[in-house]
Amino acid sequence: MPTPALVYGDIATAADRVSGHVRPVALAGPTEPGGVHLALELMQHTGSFKARGAQNFLLAHREAGTLPAAGVTIASGGNAGLACAWAAGRQGVPATVFLPTTAPRVKVARLREYGADVRLVGTEYADALAACEEFARVSGALASHAYDHPLIAAGAGTLLDEIHRRIPGLDTVVVAVGGGGLLAGVATAALHHGIRTVAVEPENCRALDAALHAGRPVDVTVDSVAADSLGARRVSATALHAAQQDGVHSVLVPDAAIVRARQALWDDHRLAVEHAAATAVAALAGPWDDTAGSGYRPAPDETVCVILCGANTDPTDLVGP
Repeated sequence: MPTPALVYGDIATAADRVSGHVRPVALAGPTEPGGVHLALELMQHTGSFKARGAQNFLLAHREAGTLPAAGVTIASGGNAGLACAWAAGRQGVPATVFLPTTAPRVKVARLREYGADVRLVGTEYADALAACEEFARVSGALASHAYDHPLIAAGAGTLLDEIHRRIPGLDTVVVAVGGGGLLAGVATAALHHGIRTVAVEPENCRALDAALHAGRPVDVTVDSVAADSLGARRVSATALHAAQQDGVHSVLVPDAAIVRARQALWDDHRLAVEHAAATAVAALAGPWDDTAGSGYRPAPDETVCVILCGANTDPTDLVGP
């Protein structure tokens, strides 16, 4: 079976579909060319970029007449479930969300506020996914996916299109990677616009890195402070295909750097982000050596945008004056 590939036309279609249904990305950064910009997608509906894919997925099924009365179901570490439940509410259908028991309480509470039927199963995303698939088979609910679906990835890619329009001369976009939905969309759009993509993973949640070395998606262990959002056991084939294209650079960062980057975003910008968002920042935080996979060091005149992908976090562990 050929590797599923996302094309830029899918993202352009998604952009038309979700226009007016998602918030345009807010940006922070220098006014002069060069330097590092922050894409504040943590301010998106439901607190993460996932709202884009969820809207695209459900609106496409509404248009096609394939949105059942049984509603939609999804397995998630939290953010995809929040987006799915929110989008389902906008479409007037129920949402049943499966999460591992390790999901942050703040995400579980918000899901219930959105009216979702929340079911906690197992300790990893893979456990919740198996239960979700069985529920969809029995109930007739439409099965969505946290990242491994072309409509989800295309919706995520609309973010890069917006960033490209807002930052003239953008050279590089930096994005955290879990299962790869955001990477697949962003890297596809970035390739279309001639922009480099830096894909960042925690050292102990390296599904993409392992797939790149193996030449195919493979299972990995999941053990990171960012595992609630980036803890997919394997990356999607679509994301792997996108990462194998020219202009995509894969790097790994240690948990200690993620924690420091998250604290720095609070100290310097008063941004309370989840560890997944800090993972992208950690790739630039250094100091790093020059070995492969140890970080990304921009050139002095390089214009970079780091995507802060979400803020569904408990901020009580952030300290400072």
